Amino acid sequence: MGEQTSARVLGDVGSRLLLENERVRVWELCLDPGEESDLHEHTLDYVLIQVAGDRIAGVFEPGSANHQGIVEAEVQPGSAMYLERGNVAKARNIGSQSFHEIVVELKD
Repeated sequence: MGEQTSARVLGDVGSRLLLENERVRVWELCLDPGEESDLHEHTLDYVLIQVAGDRIAGVFEPGSANHQGIVEAEVQPGSAMYLERGNVAKARNIGSQSFHEIVVELKD
């Protein structure tokens, strides 16, 4: 799984693929405290839906479309955020609780 970009192997957007059809791809992302996701690229616009946790960080690669560097935030269970494609990043659980999120990729 994962894609190869510039001689790097990138991981998946989430921990587990829950659903895929012709319109969407839905992932679950679960991270224990201190755990990081694989470095991954968002090639589609997407919606993040936070389910559980207390603090999360996005670690964005140079050249990412929407963010740069490390962006830290409080987790707000039940909140949703729309982001446009173009980010290359990993998520890092910087909190003391397990982090759980649903990622909905919107296919063109």
